[in-house]
Amino acid sequence: MAEIVPADPIDDHIGIRSNYEHGETSSSAAYTSTATAEPFFQPLAITNGGSGEYVPGPFDSERLPSVFASEIQRFLRVANIIGKEEPRVAYLCRFHAFEISHNLDKSSSGRGVRQFKTALLQRLEQDEHVTIRKRKEKSDTRELKRVYHAYRDYFMRHDKAFDLEQSHREKLINARNIASVLFEVLKTVSNAAGPRAFTDGNAIPKKSEFNILPLDQGGIQHAIMQQSEIKAAIAVMRNVRGLPPAQDFKKNGGFVDLFDFLQHCFGFQEGNVANQREHLILLLANMHTRQTHNQTSVLKLGEGTVDELMKKFFKNYTNWCKFLGRKNNILLPFVKQEAQQYKILYIGLYLLIWGEAANLRFMPECLCYIFHNMAYELHGILTGAISLTTWEKVMPAYGGEPESFLNNVVTPIYKVISEEVEKSKGGTAEHSVWRNYDDLNEYFWSPDCFGIGWPMRLDHDFFVVGPESKSTANNAIVLSPDKSKEKKDEEAEDTTEEPPAEEIHEPQWPGKTNFVEIRSFWQIFRSFDRMWSFLILSLQTIIIIACHDLGSPLQLFDAIVFEDIISIFITSAFLKLIQAILDITFTWKARYTMEYSQKVKLLMKLIFALIWTIVLPVCYANSRRKYTCYSTKYGSLVEEWCFTSYMVAAAIYLTSNAVNVVLYLVPAFSKYMEVSNHKICKVLSWWTQPRVYVGRGMQEDQVSVLKYTLFWILVLCSKFIFSYSFEIKPLIAPTRQIMKIGVRKYDWHELFPRVKSNAGAIVAVWTPVVIVYFMDIQIWYSVFCTIFGGLYGILNHLGEIRTLGMLRSRFDSLPSAFNVCLIPPSSKRGKKKRKGFLSNIFQKMPDEKGAIAKFVVVWNQIINHLRLEDLISNREMDLMLMPMSSELFSRKVRWPVFLLANKFSTALTIAKDFEGKDEILAKKITKDKYMFYAVRECYESLKYVLEILVVGNLEKRIICDILGEIEKSIQESCLLKKFNLKVLPALQAKVIELAELLMDGDKDHQYKVVKALQDMFELITNDMMVDSRILDMIHIPQINEGEYVYLTRDIDQLFEGVNSDIETLLFANENSIHFPLPENDPVIEKIKRFHLLLTVKDTAMDMPANIDARRRISFFATSLFTDMPDAPKVRNTLPFSVITPYYVEDVNFSLKELGSDKEEDSIIFYLQKIFPDEWKNFMQRMDCENQKNLEDDLRQWASFRGQTLCRTVRGMMYYREALKLQAFLDMAEDEDILEGYETAEKSNRALFAHLEALADMKYTYVVSCQSFASQKAKNDPHYRDIIDLMIRYPSLRVAYVEEKEEIIQRKPYKVYSSKLVKVVNGFEQTIYQIKLPGPPDIGEGKPENQNSSIVFTRGEALQTIDMNQDNYLEEALKMRNLLQEFLKCQGRRPPTILGLREHIFTGSVSSLAWFMSYQETSFVTIGQRLLANPLRVRFHYGHPDVFDRVFHITRGGVSKASKTINLSEDVFAGFNSILRRGCISYHEYLQFGKGRDVGLNQISKFEAKVANGNSEQTISRDIFRLGRQFDFFRMLSFYFTTIGFYFSSLISVIGIYVFLYGQLYLVLSGLERALIIEARIKNVQSLETALASQSFIQLGLLTGLPMVMEIGLEKGFLTALKDFVLMQLQLAAVFFTFSLGTKTHYYGRTILHGGAKYRPTGRKVVVFHASFTENYRLYSRSHFVKGFELMLLLIVYNMFRRSYQSNVAYVLITYAIWFMSLTWLCAPFLFNPAGFSWTKTVDDWKEWNKWIRQQGGIGIQQDKSWHSWWDDEQAHLRRSGLFSRLAEILLSLRFFIYQYGLVYHLDISQHSKNFLVYVLSWIVIVAVFLLVKAVNMGRQLFSANYQLGFRFFKAFLFVAVIAIIIILSVICELSLMDIFVCCLAFMPTAWGLIQIAQAVRPKIEHTGVWHFTRALAREFDYGMGIVLFGPIAILAWLPIIKAFHARILFNEAFKRHLQIQPILAVKKKKHRP
Repeated sequence: MAEIVPADPIDDHIGIRSNYEHGETSSSAAYTSTATAEPFFQPLAITNGGSGEYVPGPFDSERLPSVFASEIQRFLRVANIIGKEEPRVAYLCRFHAFEISHNLDKSSSGRGVRQFKTALLQRLEQDEHVTIRKRKEKSDTRELKRVYHAYRDYFMRHDKAFDLEQSHREKLINARNIASVLFEVLKTVSNAAGPRAFTDGNAIPKKSEFNILPLDQGGIQHAIMQQSEIKAAIAVMRNVRGLPPAQDFKKNGGFVDLFDFLQHCFGFQEGNVANQREHLILLLANMHTRQTHNQTSVLKLGEGTVDELMKKFFKNYTNWCKFLGRKNNILLPFVKQEAQQYKILYIGLYLLIWGEAANLRFMPECLCYIFHNMAYELHGILTGAISLTTWEKVMPAYGGEPESFLNNVVTPIYKVISEEVEKSKGGTAEHSVWRNYDDLNEYFWSPDCFGIGWPMRLDHDFFVVGPESKSTANNAIVLSPDKSKEKKDEEAEDTTEEPPAEEIHEPQWPGKTNFVEIRSFWQIFRSFDRMWSFLILSLQTIIIIACHDLGSPLQLFDAIVFEDIISIFITSAFLKLIQAILDITFTWKARYTMEYSQKVKLLMKLIFALIWTIVLPVCYANSRRKYTCYSTKYGSLVEEWCFTSYMVAAAIYLTSNAVNVVLYLVPAFSKYMEVSNHKICKVLSWWTQPRVYVGRGMQEDQVSVLKYTLFWILVLCSKFIFSYSFEIKPLIAPTRQIMKIGVRKYDWHELFPRVKSNAGAIVAVWTPVVIVYFMDIQIWYSVFCTIFGGLYGILNHLGEIRTLGMLRSRFDSLPSAFNVCLIPPSSKRGKKKRKGFLSNIFQKMPDEKGAIAKFVVVWNQIINHLRLEDLISNREMDLMLMPMSSELFSRKVRWPVFLLANKFSTALTIAKDFEGKDEILAKKITKDKYMFYAVRECYESLKYVLEILVVGNLEKRIICDILGEIEKSIQESCLLKKFNLKVLPALQAKVIELAELLMDGDKDHQYKVVKALQDMFELITNDMMVDSRILDMIHIPQINEGEYVYLTRDIDQLFEGVNSDIETLLFANENSIHFPLPENDPVIEKIKRFHLLLTVKDTAMDMPANIDARRRISFFATSLFTDMPDAPKVRNTLPFSVITPYYVEDVNFSLKELGSDKEEDSIIFYLQKIFPDEWKNFMQRMDCENQKNLEDDLRQWASFRGQTLCRTVRGMMYYREALKLQAFLDMAEDEDILEGYETAEKSNRALFAHLEALADMKYTYVVSCQSFASQKAKNDPHYRDIIDLMIRYPSLRVAYVEEKEEIIQRKPYKVYSSKLVKVVNGFEQTIYQIKLPGPPDIGEGKPENQNSSIVFTRGEALQTIDMNQDNYLEEALKMRNLLQEFLKCQGRRPPTILGLREHIFTGSVSSLAWFMSYQETSFVTIGQRLLANPLRVRFHYGHPDVFDRVFHITRGGVSKASKTINLSEDVFAGFNSILRRGCISYHEYLQFGKGRDVGLNQISKFEAKVANGNSEQTISRDIFRLGRQFDFFRMLSFYFTTIGFYFSSLISVIGIYVFLYGQLYLVLSGLERALIIEARIKNVQSLETALASQSFIQLGLLTGLPMVMEIGLEKGFLTALKDFVLMQLQLAAVFFTFSLGTKTHYYGRTILHGGAKYRPTGRKVVVFHASFTENYRLYSRSHFVKGFELMLLLIVYNMFRRSYQSNVAYVLITYAIWFMSLTWLCAPFLFNPAGFSWTKTVDDWKEWNKWIRQQGGIGIQQDKSWHSWWDDEQAHLRRSGLFSRLAEILLSLRFFIYQYGLVYHLDISQHSKNFLVYVLSWIVIVAVFLLVKAVNMGRQLFSANYQLGFRFFKAFLFVAVIAIIIILSVICELSLMDIFVCCLAFMPTAWGLIQIAQAVRPKIEHTGVWHFTRALAREFDYGMGIVLFGPIAILAWLPIIKAFHARILFNEAFKRHLQIQPILAVKKKKHRP
């Protein structure tokens, strides 16, 4: 390379552009170029003033091509930073960046590379000459050296400084970054100038950013590195003694630490190693702090710490080895020092495997398998073992090359997962044709997994994805050339040694593992077979008892009755046979991976079930009424014992059940039997338990079992008594009568006339009752849930402080409660004792010194944050703050002014008018404790003010004597005698005047101060004091008890007269008073408080006025009296992390979103009206009257009131603030506490550096931004908002997946990396980067997003927070108490998930939001309270639960991610935790905010998503295993609190259909007439009871009871009753009934056909008008069609029911059905904002007609065309299997019953019952279809060219139809009613035909039948739309309806005078497509 000096390149004409265009890459060519071509792109170039001189500006350093962004970004950033001062150096940095980018992608084939290089090239051409002229040195090398040395020297001077301010710290970081970049550029330039051109011994290399621990050499001065526990952990980590030499692993130099050894040993990535190194250090350090009392030295890591961590990390691994019968490979030496090193290495190895496993983290046993083999290799390497095959030292199978582990271990398994997911076709394929995460993981539950080998055999069956693919071995391994060659040689040797049988073996797809997810309602029976069997057998028993009409329970033992009852075992045998058949059928596709013993068990169960099914009926038939009896002894209750052979057989049959009962009663024994590996236990559990790894040993302790058993005994007893008395028994007599009636004459052609006993009628009557029998247990559960949940809430002190009055009455007990709950117990005193339930009020002040002061600090911080959040005003803050003073340490408290409001004035009034003894007056005042506090403080404050104000000797002595006289009178109880208290109001006025003058501080008003003092003195001496001896004492010099000397002065001189000179009066001398007082002096604050005490009136007692502030303070106060663990010191707190998954939701509201041309149309206007007090407080805080120049603050204020990410981040960062505050209280001295938290933070920087370090150790917050990379590439405003969040909160971390292009052989390849970033000096900086095997989002989006970022979390606990949640400082203070729950056992085991309650903060937006708020609140409080205790079946229902992090990362993570099946990903984390012997508790002393959807469409989408998720849960393996493995009563709890709720809702709606179709059958067939007229059966009571039970669910009352109870507990039962009544007036019953339809539709359809998917709802703060078209699209099939069907049934039933049935009975039976049908039809329009606006109605009509007529096609969305929507609506049918299609066809047949029944009731049929009548009706239908078809064909063929002829043709058809109708009416007596009835008959038939055609679409899609079906379906939809639209148009025409409707929907808004209509109008414009 020629010597190139870039100093003088002006004469060189070979430009940069030519080099770039010809692809030259040498540095020489690059640094020589100086082309002066005309640029065509000028990024941010500016000119200098009017001279036109070009001034280089910044170049975009953030939006860079992913191919080289990470390599060049730092150079471009530095160039922008130093560009103004050093333009030439900036030019060289950009030039260096250009050279790097050109070398990385010479052909510019990467995305955006050519555009970037062109832009940068033009910029360099522009800057070339300008920057040379501004160069300060002769050459570029010297210029670079000068600047580099300046920054380097600055860094070297300040690097060792320990405690820098934030600004200085930022400068230092900047200097280091700039110096390291300039060093690289300088080195390149110098090398281009010559090899010896540059030598520098003090180089500052590139610095890698750190996360929490700066582990490089320069980080030792950080406060966190000074922590003793951190030093101990690092020392252990860097203990590399005894390790094999580094040369064995081709490493230069020694190993830095144990992770460095593992990296070079196994080939882990550098970013993964750095991440897990910090992870493990922090884990060890935090555990070490909790165990230091057992250690000899704090600086030395103890064995207990490492052992505890080992136990946590390897519990699952050791259990796995035990389950598979293998020895674990964690082998430790006997030497103690070496053993600790080995333990650290094993833990580190597991963490590195987990950290790089990517999607494999969802497969915990797969990770166990990998660790098992690598641990074996690690032990061999450490011990220097010799391989028995190669006779060489044991080395890792895959070597230690970079990324070896990723390429050779992770990637092959990832490719299996990825290809299996591709087979799922986006989750739409049947689950049985592809393997999900669970299938692949469960392969490692079998010893067959060891057949994969190590190194893994990629031709193994496990790696086969499908029949067409033998294995994923191709392209699965990336090795270095040497390794690749070695690998080929090894494979060649292996193939020669393999026997011939192995060569023939062809790998095959193993299929599903252990379980197959099959869509069928039989899954519900299969999973909960014991419950269904119990209910069926109980029903049979009840019917038998009712038939025998027993009078006494003892009659059950009557021989005949008892024999009939025990026939239930025959039914049980049949049910077990069904179960055995289902087990074999549903596991058939998992037969290849099923163990042989399991196959044998299934077959044997089928054989035994068949045997019992035969034996029991035969024995029963043969032994019926044949008894063998034995007499009993005299005095026995039963005279003789009788039995039969059937009884003996039944007793034998029940043997297994008896064993199960014994095991249930002794849960400890059953747990041992399940988890034990003893052969006897294995044999015993083989028959009852499936051979799977999870679901074993889940039994609870004996007390818990007894509690939930008692609960369910009460529920079941109530249910069975009710069912027997009101459902079954009343049906027996009518049934017997029905069976006796012989019906010979029917009103139609009876297809089965020979059926005896009127079986059809019996089925029609009994079926609805039986359906309700199976459903109403859900109602009884809800009732007892309300009772028990309310009782538990009362016992847990819920709602004890729910009003401001309650808060004021108990506020003085808060410091003591705070001390018990939130202050760590001192080591001397030990644990704090709480009082019991009946004596929970803390009356005494805390004994610990400083405890009250700590409470004051915390209370003031809470109030200050309420002010910062604008929930209270400045005045409210002043009234609520507590003053900090040294008196607090003597337990003397100055309470907040809002407690003492008006108390002093009241005391003055009492004293003024009082007549009597001093003792009685004292009692009156001290009776009200706050009045006493107010009087005492006012007196002391007055003394204090006078002491500071009055400085003259004489005046001070006079005042002291007066005060002494007062105090002496009080002590002697003679105050009333010596003082006239009637003057007190006048004195109060003067004191107030004085206080105001002192606060004003105007020097010109000194004479007013003097005047006020003189007036006060005159009032006291002349008017108040009865014996004014004080005036006489002034003449006599004396010394009083207080040793104050009083000087003699003539009293006449003091009061010469008013007109005398002011200087001669008392206090008038300028040296007599100290005025004005200093502005910032603490005395001013005391005077302000004193003034408030004197002046504040009763209104202050209602402080705070804000409802949310009241709720938060009340809840915080209540929680202090609950039972929570003692708070540890922050140093000993369990470390934890919070993770928030984020997609593309709002980060902040933009100004465009907030603003509008018209003020009243903007969202900010809406928020001002919804939160008027908070807006006022905000403007007060900003200290301005208008909102100009407040853009950022305004955006924040609005965003904090929406469901935005910034609100969530603010809330979660309160954790860090709380930890710092609590650490301050733990560590601070009394002086620091007195200064206050904020003051101490500024003055004691060393202390607060220590607090920051503790907070970093204990808390980490990671936001997992799924779309961060794409937002960054698009320069999305959300990206900038996230960066701003990281700038605002420096400890916030953002994790995301980067999709980067790498150029390999001139072709771009996508590379995916998981990155963690932070912001340094305003720029995003990468901390860790871990390469992934491929795109991570191959499963469900949210869990995959969490999984990619969970590796960057820290600590032992992990909280998952959604981005629509909030947190508060006062709640964050209780987090360390909550984390202590992990150390307490809940029954048998410590909890693994801590459930927490939520507060829904979106309840004030609309009525629907209010309903959802209460519904959600009742579930997350009273519902989950009962689930956790006593039922023990609470799971993870989303956020904000806290996980035992180590437990879950070693067992599959905090959610499951398999496509579709894990749609409700959160609940599966709870399932997984319980199945793996975890425990989930629930705690109500801590709550979080949560937002919910506020519009009906968004709510319905959410309900649909949840229903879809529940239907997928129904067919999942988790539900199956829990249903099978739980004991009976816990299984009942599990069922009715998960999928049982949805299934009960579904069968309640099915019951309605069954009832109506049964009644339709009775009416149309003529059976009703025979049964009611002939038999005189007026009403069937049980049927009405059953329908009433159904209406309980239909009207939403099922959720009403718990809701009322919870509101009653927390707000009072009167408030609960008012709210409930108001909710009904606002149509809450309509909303809940409509939601019932949503749940049942999507739940049932998804189980039958699939189609579950995530439905984004949007989280907007404002609801808007939805068009009629949108509502129709959303609800047509789920509600409208069903509503029309129900209405049609009711109309037909009403038309043909006989006159002998009363209208009252008809209304009583059908009122709920009418209500439900009308609700399903009308609710979307009732809850649609501006739904009855005439202008909106006209617009909707136009849009509807356009939509219905628009043709569909490729690319046309369903909101644009009916055709596209109709095709999308059938997507679930296109994916359905054969059985699902058959089920759909069978269900569609119900529509043909109308035609069959109604045609026989036509007048034209002339009462004929011939089948020919029905046939003729079909001929009419065909004729109508042909007529319609003819018109359509004519329109297509003739309407364009032969329009006139086509019109004549239509007229002819019309006339012909009219003529036929007239002829039929004359000849065949066709009536108008017949035409109406025909419409009712033929429309359902046509709809049924459409449904059948959709089901068989693949067969008819390409025929004319399908086109006709589509045309007919469109006409139906158009007709339904017209029927729905008509009433809307009529009501919209009436103006009063519009106003009334808006009032119902926005009642809360109207209370705030919100003008809702303009907002709805503007939202409509914004959302219109």
